[in-house]
Amino acid sequence: MNNFCHFRQKTTTLFLLFFLVNIAIAQKPLRLFMIGNSFSQNASKYLPQLSKEGGHELIIGRAEIGGSPLQRHWEHVEATEKDPTDLKGKPYDGKSLKMLLSEGTWDVVTIQQASILSGDVSTYEPYARNLYNYVKKLQPQAQVVFHQTWAYRTDSNDFSRIAAGDSAKNAEQMWEKSRAAYHATADELGIPVIPNGDAFWRINSSGKWAYHKDNLFDFSRAQSPALPDQTHSLHVGYSWNKDKLAFDSHHANAAGCYLGGLVWYSFLFNESPVKLTFHPDEVDPAFAKQLRKTAWETVKKSRRKSAHKLAVPAL
Repeated sequence: MNNFCHFRQKTTTLFLLFFLVNIAIAQKPLRLFMIGNSFSQNASKYLPQLSKEGGHELIIGRAEIGGSPLQRHWEHVEATEKDPTDLKGKPYDGKSLKMLLSEGTWDVVTIQQASILSGDVSTYEPYARNLYNYVKKLQPQAQVVFHQTWAYRTDSNDFSRIAAGDSAKNAEQMWEKSRAAYHATADELGIPVIPNGDAFWRINSSGKWAYHKDNLFDFSRAQSPALPDQTHSLHVGYSWNKDKLAFDSHHANAAGCYLGGLVWYSFLFNESPVKLTFHPDEVDPAFAKQLRKTAWETVKKSRRKSAHKLAVPAL
């Protein structure tokens, strides 16, 4: 079974390479479709600006529901296949996944697990395979790709499920378990992985660039607009909501969204983003430079490992 999976991933990986090369030669826009949630929205927030600066025309389609796991996306498919008039099958602004995927020809279609379930491999199947088969049925020429989501901030109060009744103890364990689950499922399906989770962890575990909790901030006496030091955070973290101090350790802030877009850029176009100059105003130029470097190094490393494992050239 493993040999078959490796052969299949070798075939699909080579297909993606040849496909993207042909698009570049023909100067056609890359049509990218995302089946995801707020994390795919985060990761692609700045992708249009990056693609434009890099000289790549990109068209993005979306089937996203906040917090949605693979299972929920598939249950909506089941509803519309059983009864095309059932509103349960049309959760994407009144449209079904079939309707959205049928709007033209898509080159790359991404799927992802909900972050809170990402560390438990048992939650991926049969839904990942069902969605893969469904996409290939509707878009047989499309390359299906797994988007690896990221671990929560190191000072989070909760982390992903890693087994029934058990959750990760910290951000590192969440990254390790979710990475293993993404790659195990991707290997079974024979599809590539966009290593966003790895890129986030490279920053979060860096001696120089990692975020560190501000232990000097007095939360008991906090008053707006004062906030703890959140230098180099990739997550939203603390913010003021009127007179209440809110905390979001899950979603990406401007820096995290920027890093996510850089990883997607590197993966989709097989091109270093280091030369790009665009970065959100909220992101310090020196940190932005490091994020560009980290994105490219992460994608290159991911491809080298896949190439060695599958004995195929790196993309």
